[in-house]
Amino acid sequence: MKQYLHIDEWCIIEEGFDAHTHELSESIFSIGNGYMGQRANFEEAYSGHTLQGSYMAGVYYPDKTRVGWWKNGYPEYFAKVLNSTNWIGIGIEVDGEPLDLIKVKVHDFVRTLHMKEGYLSRRFTATLEGGKEVQIDAIRFVSLKRQEIGAIRYSVTPLNFSGQIRFTPYLDGDVVNKDSNYDEKFWLEVNKGSDEAKAHLTVKTKKLDFHVTSVMTYAVTKAGQPVSVTPEQAEREKFVSHSFTIDAAQGEEVVLFKYVANVTSRNYGLGQLLPTAEKLAEDAKTAGFAALLQEQMDAWAHTWEESDIIIEGDPSAQQAIRFNIFQLNQTYSGEDDRLNIGPKGFTGEKYGGSTYWDTEAYCVPFYLSTHDPAISRNLLIYRYKHLEKAKENARKLGFKKGALYPMVTMNGEECHNEWEITFEEIHRNGAIAHAIFNYVNYTGDKAYLGQYGLEVLAEISRFWEERVQFAPNKGQYVMLGVTGPNEYENNVNNNWYTNRIAVWTLEYTLESLAYLKEAEPGRYAELVERLGLTEEETAKWQDIIDRMYYPADEERGVFLQQDGFLDKALIPVKELPAENLPINQNWSWDRILRSCYIKQADVLQGLYFLGDRYDLETKKRNFDFYEPLTVHESSLSPCVHAILACELGYQEKAYEMYLRTARLDLDNYNNDTEDGCHITSMAGTWMAVVHGFGGLRVQNDRLLLNPFVPGHWTAFSFKVVFRGSRLKVTATADAIEIVNETDVPADLSVSGNVGTLEPHGTWRQERVKA
Repeated sequence: MKQYLHIDEWCIIEEGFDAHTHELSESIFSIGNGYMGQRANFEEAYSGHTLQGSYMAGVYYPDKTRVGWWKNGYPEYFAKVLNSTNWIGIGIEVDGEPLDLIKVKVHDFVRTLHMKEGYLSRRFTATLEGGKEVQIDAIRFVSLKRQEIGAIRYSVTPLNFSGQIRFTPYLDGDVVNKDSNYDEKFWLEVNKGSDEAKAHLTVKTKKLDFHVTSVMTYAVTKAGQPVSVTPEQAEREKFVSHSFTIDAAQGEEVVLFKYVANVTSRNYGLGQLLPTAEKLAEDAKTAGFAALLQEQMDAWAHTWEESDIIIEGDPSAQQAIRFNIFQLNQTYSGEDDRLNIGPKGFTGEKYGGSTYWDTEAYCVPFYLSTHDPAISRNLLIYRYKHLEKAKENARKLGFKKGALYPMVTMNGEECHNEWEITFEEIHRNGAIAHAIFNYVNYTGDKAYLGQYGLEVLAEISRFWEERVQFAPNKGQYVMLGVTGPNEYENNVNNNWYTNRIAVWTLEYTLESLAYLKEAEPGRYAELVERLGLTEEETAKWQDIIDRMYYPADEERGVFLQQDGFLDKALIPVKELPAENLPINQNWSWDRILRSCYIKQADVLQGLYFLGDRYDLETKKRNFDFYEPLTVHESSLSPCVHAILACELGYQEKAYEMYLRTARLDLDNYNNDTEDGCHITSMAGTWMAVVHGFGGLRVQNDRLLLNPFVPGHWTAFSFKVVFRGSRLKVTATADAIEIVNETDVPADLSVSGNVGTLEPHGTWRQERVKA
């Protein structure tokens, strides 16, 4: 679509109101703090198309699965992230006429996401039917410091008249989910009430008994001076409001400051909800909007100090990477190991807000390098706590042992109902195992293996042991009836990536066992006994490692995505007529499945994950073969291609893929951002810069860096934490400079030069001119 957002290195700016792009903007301008999130819905009434979205982390609903033909093993429900109580609502009437942007003339509309400071602002002038003009200025944020608090500053200024402005701040729990399978409302009222100073509403889910309590309080000023109001209090089902009218002279600004505390039964006992929310809301009001906003700005300043990426010479790329980092930090804070990362975060309902393998494959690297190790550790512990459920999932499918982690989950149970994805896309087990390796390799926290990791690795390995089968005609093990990362191929035999990541998991599990046997013999003995591991079992794993079948084309020197891939007509994407793209919106599913076209990295996903196992020439042959057949219609595709293109020296392709992943939502590449932003893909964008252009890897307890500067940039820099040190890496066309900002030394290899960067030291390396 045509780009409608201004390029600015620290802000996302929309000038001019267009109802046709409003739902898209609602996604892009979303705000959150890891505990709750809010789409960029308007505070005032809006009767145009909108996707209302206020979300509380971990609060979900098991909506009954809706399928045409039921199969044994289908999950009974699909978990929905719930559109929760609308806490931002403020009805506005001007001399009795409601303010609704679809019904008035809108001038000078500017909506701005202030990423550096962490708040959303909106400013416009509205001409009402009678010709009266008002100016609206609104600012809101959800607090990083006070996670349950949302704050709004909403001002109305009469421009060409003096009159009455009526404000109606409210809490509305009578909300719906657009993606409800049976158009069901998911909330029941528990209680509500108000006095002259505040109002409260508690609702609970019809299933699972999640309770959410919201308390609002507010203050009013006119021409900068406090105004005392006596509100009219109103109630209806799942709704409570206050209304009051202010006489305003022409040019006189009236401001409503609304403070809301949202608390849930996930964190508090039922008897604590209301008193806790009341105190939090009152404390926020006492602090005042200016102080809360300063807290927010200070908190975001610290966040950016840890995770900012600076790109010089390319404002579009700079804006894009900051937008991606901003949304990631809004989505997951890592403080609660019961929480994980949904593909849409707090920006929309699509995918149910549930956890996919995206977390392990794409998000863990971001948090490893930009946050305390405890944050990424909690992402792994989330899976450890779901191990018993993963074992149950395997039993439901008829497996006698092992664990199959769900494709989609909130609580460890599988809740996705597409057979070819849910029960065939089993490579997600490998991504979870690889995340354990990634964490241990990056942090050096080998104690994690004995504490949590080995149990998960062993049960995943047991699943692979039972899932493969021995093919006598080949004398090798095979894996039949799977779907690889490329979901445009279903129910295939011997997907190379699935076979390869299964064997890699078995290898890493055996390596981990050997390590524990030597380093922690007591814990090793305890785990072997508890897990019932036998020499016969581990010998079987080794036999699978030694005799796994991998499809390959010897003539081309490439790994085949699966058996029979070469039976397809191999027509490059560039030869398709433009009207065919995207194929997922223009072709039948049957036609897609019979085509050679690849949704996202598949073989190349394996070459990225296991990059230390393959030489550059092998990677080059496979990249050159598969990338021209890839339509990149998954948000997770461009980042992997960008990283491999960097490694191969394909600088223009790397930059092309970087822009595609970085501006995926800002430019609505896939025509689907109105459903919510692609949060997990945003982690891939960070990877494209740091792992791609920065060349970051970890091998043998040493941080490897091999940065190059794309021709479109003059320089770039990023920060990473590594084993207690924080390093700022800056790359220009002439030199690479690394500054250690901590008291902890760091072992490095920079473009092949090995050494140790001392505390607060600087490593500067001139580039060798060709």
